[in-house]
Amino acid sequence: MKTSTEINEIASALSKAQAEMTGAKKAANNPFFKSKYSDLSEVMAAISTPFAEHDLSFVQGAEFTEGNISVKTRIMHSSGQWIESDTVLPPTKNDAQGYGSAITYAKRYGLQALAGVPSVDDDGNAAVAHTTKKAAYKPSQADKEQVKIIGVAHQNGDTDSLRDELKGLIGDRKAWVWSQLSDDCHEWIKEVMGAGK
Repeated sequence: MKTSTEINEIASALSKAQAEMTGAKKAANNPFFKSKYSDLSEVMAAISTPFAEHDLSFVQGAEFTEGNISVKTRIMHSSGQWIESDTVLPPTKNDAQGYGSAITYAKRYGLQALAGVPSVDDDGNAAVAHTTKKAAYKPSQADKEQVKIIGVAHQNGDTDSLRDELKGLIGDRKAWVWSQLSDDCHEWIKEVMGAGK
C-alpha cells in the first residue's frame, strides 16, 4: 500500500466514514457453491454516502502486466491526501471476457479491502448466533492433495482437471477444500463453473 506524505486528514475522514458504512450485501450468486457474495455494485453502494459525507472519493485504473490484470485503487480526500493499493489477478481466459472478469474482480477486491467494507448476509443471518456447534471437519491426506491439485490446475488454467477434482465434493469436505483455496482461485472456479452450466 502507498500513501501521500501526510495522511492525518484522510485517516480521520476514512475512520468516520467506516463508522457509518453498512456492509456490502451478498446479492450476487456463486453458481458452483449455490451461495451469494458481494459484487462491485454492492461494495460501491455501501461506501457512496459515507464517502460523500466525509469528502472522500476513489478512482480505479486497470493495466495488463506480465500476464496479469493489475487494478490500482486510490482513495482520495478533499485535502489532497490519498492512499492506494494494487490488486493483481490472472485472467481466467485469454479473451475479452476473461480480462473483463479479472478487472471486475480486482476492482471489487481492491475497493472492498482498501475502504474496509465487510460483506454481510442480505437476510441478516450473519448476526444470528447459532446455539448448536458442529464438530470441525478433519481433512484427510487426500483432501490436502486435492487442494494442491486444484491450485496447480488454477495456475495452469486447466479447466478439465478442475472439473474432475470438483466431482463428488460435497458437504463439509467441499467447504473445507474451498476454505483452503485463495480468493483468486475462488473467482476462477466461479468463472469456470458458471461457464459450464
